[in-house]
Amino acid sequence: MGSKREHWASRIGLILAMAGNAVGLGNFLRFPTQAAQNGGGIFMIPYMISLALIAIPLMWIEWGIGRYGGIRGHGTTPAIFKLLWPHPLAKYLGVLGLFVPFVVSCYYVYIESWTLGYAIMAALGKLPNSMMASGVNAQEYLKPFNDFLADYTGMRGTEIFKPSLMAYIFFLVTMALNVFILVRGISGGIERLAKVAMPLLFILAVVLMIRVFTLETPNGTAVEGLNFLWKPDWSQLTNPKVWLAAAGQVFFTLSLGFGAIITYASYLKRNDDITLSALTASSLNELAEVVLGGSIAIPAAAAFFGAAAAQTIASSGAFNLAFVSLPAIFANIPLGQIFGFLWFFLLFFAGLTSSVAIIQPVVAFLEDEFKLSRKIAVFASMGLLFGIAHVPIFLAGALDEMDFWAGTFFVVLFALIEVIVFFWLFPADKAWREINRGGIIKLPRLFFYIMRYVTPTFLLAILIWWFFKVLPDYLLQSHWTAWVAREIMVGILFLLGLLVYLSQRRNHR
Repeated sequence: MGSKREHWASRIGLILAMAGNAVGLGNFLRFPTQAAQNGGGIFMIPYMISLALIAIPLMWIEWGIGRYGGIRGHGTTPAIFKLLWPHPLAKYLGVLGLFVPFVVSCYYVYIESWTLGYAIMAALGKLPNSMMASGVNAQEYLKPFNDFLADYTGMRGTEIFKPSLMAYIFFLVTMALNVFILVRGISGGIERLAKVAMPLLFILAVVLMIRVFTLETPNGTAVEGLNFLWKPDWSQLTNPKVWLAAAGQVFFTLSLGFGAIITYASYLKRNDDITLSALTASSLNELAEVVLGGSIAIPAAAAFFGAAAAQTIASSGAFNLAFVSLPAIFANIPLGQIFGFLWFFLLFFAGLTSSVAIIQPVVAFLEDEFKLSRKIAVFASMGLLFGIAHVPIFLAGALDEMDFWAGTFFVVLFALIEVIVFFWLFPADKAWREINRGGIIKLPRLFFYIMRYVTPTFLLAILIWWFFKVLPDYLLQSHWTAWVAREIMVGILFLLGLLVYLSQRRNHR
């Protein structure tokens, strides 16, 4: 059975695809915003500790789980968990490995389409092009750019959004591109995309970083912007909120707990390296995030508008940073039209390599467990995604609701389940050997104890904090539109659970 499954054509293709899964919009938007809001440079201390104690160990765990299932003919967690823990509950715990990436993809593809639309409009000179006059404050100057984004997305404070025709057309184009890549398969579609998109993404990021470093305005320079971002506020080191924000960012940026890494790793061969490959893919992501992501958006805003205004912009959210302040800056520099196109094209490549990754688990599930052809599995998955994506497109608050549950809470919960299943319900020594088998480097035994004890403890602490500090206030503030989005997510979870049940019945015949 396993021999019929696809495999990665090359190790470099695998690493680039895994890095593409991790390198997404969060690297260039969410990371600098989180750092600016949580103590600047001091944010990197809990960030690096979380990387060592949660992210890298969990990365190896997910690669190990995926390869273990893949060589036995399964690429998704409902079936793999049943292999690891032969209990009737196991396959239903694994449903989260389908639910999380699918729900996230339902709004992620739409946001991804904004970047494509903005890239094309920047190239055609259709974005606002107003020059900043002396004496005008940042918020006043940014108003035309805010209005343009509101007109484009239809997000104007009403309960029902009315996106522009242009936004919807680019959403359809982005959907079609995702279908085209996914239909072509692992090596013929996703791997080929990664081999082109990832080098180009890094080139675009370096070009933009160099341009940002040469910015010099009456309000400051990019170096001052870097100082604003990385100057440590030592008083925040003992703030638990900063530690949780850092842990959450590490989690988000490496796409941990999404199920996508497990599915990608399932296309490895029995003795393919895990240890060094996972570390290399993680390092590429960190390079993109810390070095490149931290050197473009916030430094540019601080240089152009001043440090105080940049902090206000960062606090207003990642969307405003990407789609409002950066276009405003590009409108005031030579060749700004070209640099605006490069910025949004960079974000589009980052989004595309991630979206195909988080859609792949449901596609793989239909292929592996129902023996559907690749084409039918892709069209079935994307058809359902297309329908549900209209909820965040048109319903106010739906995107935030879906992101909170699928992109935040259940990600951490599912990661904790992964660790418990692989290092507690499955023999821990066998799990350790699975991770190290075929490894170009052998992991120090210390990581066995980190994976078995430290990582799950850290994850459990995050969940407990969220349960008591975040969840009650969040539920009290819920609007009726959030309840609609929540009910739709319950329906998706039920549907996926039913498919898992039917797949088990089918395979037992």
